[in-house]
Amino acid sequence: MWLELQIFGFRALWSPYYMMFILGLVFLYFYLTGPGRKTEEGKASTPQQIMFLSGVTLLYIVKGSPVDLLSHIMFAAHMTQMALYYLLVPILIIKGVPLEVWRRIADRPIIRPVLKVLTRPLLALILFNGIFSMYHVPVVFDFAKSSEVVHALVSTTILFLAFCMWVSVFPPSKSMDRLSPILKIGFIFANGVLITPACALIIFSEVPLYDTYTQSGAWLEAMSLCVPTGILEGLPNSLSGPGFFTSMPIVEDQKLGGIIMKITQEIIFSAIMGYVFFSWFNKDERNIVDPIPETTYEHS
Repeated sequence: MWLELQIFGFRALWSPYYMMFILGLVFLYFYLTGPGRKTEEGKASTPQQIMFLSGVTLLYIVKGSPVDLLSHIMFAAHMTQMALYYLLVPILIIKGVPLEVWRRIADRPIIRPVLKVLTRPLLALILFNGIFSMYHVPVVFDFAKSSEVVHALVSTTILFLAFCMWVSVFPPSKSMDRLSPILKIGFIFANGVLITPACALIIFSEVPLYDTYTQSGAWLEAMSLCVPTGILEGLPNSLSGPGFFTSMPIVEDQKLGGIIMKITQEIIFSAIMGYVFFSWFNKDERNIVDPIPETTYEHS
């Protein structure tokens, strides 16, 4: 498949403009949090730097590397992209940005009231899972893939809602820490429950659901989101669908995509629940005070 993908060219495969955007984020991050700061306030620790760099690297992999191109060819690649983009990237970036920087961002007059509402746990839970599931309704999915503006708007909205949702589990400040550890575990579990119907719809469907992967016109519109128009116009007329790149039947690819999404989600959510539980357990263990003081007896 890799050799076949070369027909789309370097720009479609590696998205140099997106790479420049990622490098710009890294430069801004180190400008705001790096060793050049005159005070210690707002400086990022080494673990925070690793988290942030891991987050933006993963962001480039899922949106700027050939994975993004493959997501328009194979539904399985699309669902892999979605799982990492919405369920892992936000966590790494939230954990990688120092508290002082988050405070400066969140205290902006326009941002503060928006975050105050959208980071409420129940609302964030419903909005993220609701919009994510709605996006994968076939008619909505095909429409979003037909327009660069709509696709960018939908993807950015879901990513923003993913950040709002994960703030309930990894609050960047005490004012946003609204859930106890046990409620955070329940919150993550509820996420897994709410995302299941969308995965089940895809896994158990016996017919192709999306024109984007089955109809040549819709497929070419979707490809135009990541392939320059000039290159698409120069492709042979026989190239009109994913069948040129993969021999996997469309329905099997579709089922695989749903399975990948569900399994990846389960792995990530289980790891986070374990992290929350053991952090809570260790914190309680450190706070235990022996109720029986040591007594020294004098022998007469």
